[in-house]
Amino acid sequence: MDRSRSLAERALVPFALVALGVLWAPPALADSAAGADAFTAALGKGPVYAALAAFAGGLLVSLTPCVYPMVAVTVSVFGGRQVRSRWQGVALSAAFVAGIVAMFTPLGVLAGLTGSVFGSVLQSPWVLVGIAILFLVLAASLFGAFELGLPPALTNRLAELGGLGFRGAFVLGLVCGLIAAPCTGPVLTGILTWIAKTQSAGLGAAAMSAFSLGLGVPFFLVGAFALQLPKSGAWMVHVKSLLGIVLVVVALYFLATAFPGLVAFVRPAPWFLAVAAAAALVGVFFGAVHRDFAEAGWGNRIAKSVGIVLTCAGAFLLLAGFNKPKATLSWLYVPWEDARAQALAESRPMLIDFTAAWCVACKELDKHTFAEPVVAQEASRFVAVKVDATDDEDPAVEAAMREFRVVGLPTVLLFDSEGREAARFTDFVAAGPFLEVLRRVD
Repeated sequence: MDRSRSLAERALVPFALVALGVLWAPPALADSAAGADAFTAALGKGPVYAALAAFAGGLLVSLTPCVYPMVAVTVSVFGGRQVRSRWQGVALSAAFVAGIVAMFTPLGVLAGLTGSVFGSVLQSPWVLVGIAILFLVLAASLFGAFELGLPPALTNRLAELGGLGFRGAFVLGLVCGLIAAPCTGPVLTGILTWIAKTQSAGLGAAAMSAFSLGLGVPFFLVGAFALQLPKSGAWMVHVKSLLGIVLVVVALYFLATAFPGLVAFVRPAPWFLAVAAAAALVGVFFGAVHRDFAEAGWGNRIAKSVGIVLTCAGAFLLLAGFNKPKATLSWLYVPWEDARAQALAESRPMLIDFTAAWCVACKELDKHTFAEPVVAQEASRFVAVKVDATDDEDPAVEAAMREFRVVGLPTVLLFDSEGREAARFTDFVAAGPFLEVLRRVD
């Protein structure tokens, strides 16, 4: 058990560096990790960029607590067993990753063939709450509150699967792909949405293969090169705590997605951002990073708990504040039929914004396009209505998306005063180009 734990800690080292980038990078990057709309943005630069974005999405998913515990199992199967050569270890690890690819790639093919958008189940608030709780529990383990490990019987069974050779490694990859599936929702939904738009099974297979390879990178590195990873030490407490902070921030993101009212008080004002940043720094001072629950003394544990709360809350509110628009349009939150009737009765053009709580590009539109004063002024002559498609199984939402042939988010539609569609945007558009189109609509 000690050896397995030591190897697992070594496996965490390279991934924690990436996690630090996710936590402290600009807010747009942090939200992309959560929502995967960066994939859609990268597609505009070409299929190669889209593949790289899908690969990066898979790599980020590999850092989630649904996936991370399986790294230790991989080490015990590939790194802890005696192999005749390093090349045999590489080959076994490659077979394991091939199993992950075989698990996810058919989803891309199916999405390309049918145009279906997967992940609707993950839009349920209670599913999001469940995922958030899972993140919080595993973050507590990283903080040292308790030891979390797989039952010995399961570990032995998985080790036996790997012991069957390349076929066993492939099967173990399939198993890990199934375990990872619940944590891929935000990233996977963005990729499958684009695949549904292309209606191409080939592009779907390529994109999902890239995603799977990204997801399999940590498993491959640990399985093939575990003996060359840095040795663990006392500094691993800091690394594990940093990763735990990232997981708590992501859990808060899921909770805010399920219940937007939780962040209704957030302000993009400098004073609010300064307070949030100060809270995060004070939490670090109290011991959010350098203390460990495993150390003796209630004073140490209380200081660690206070530090975690302050740092995680401050970091999350800082990101939320950065991403909240300073202003927006005068939106109507009514059925689109009522908005169209009003527009026709008043001989005014109409703007419809299909959005969702999980859509990062939609939030970018709110923050960087709709919030621009010149855009808001020009859009004031439009009847502007938002259609919340977070729950895409809602009959009203389904009817609206079917009526306007919406296959992915974001989708912004402009209609002239006679009710004819004048323009359609299916990706983020900057304020300047959007303003030019607004001015051309009568």
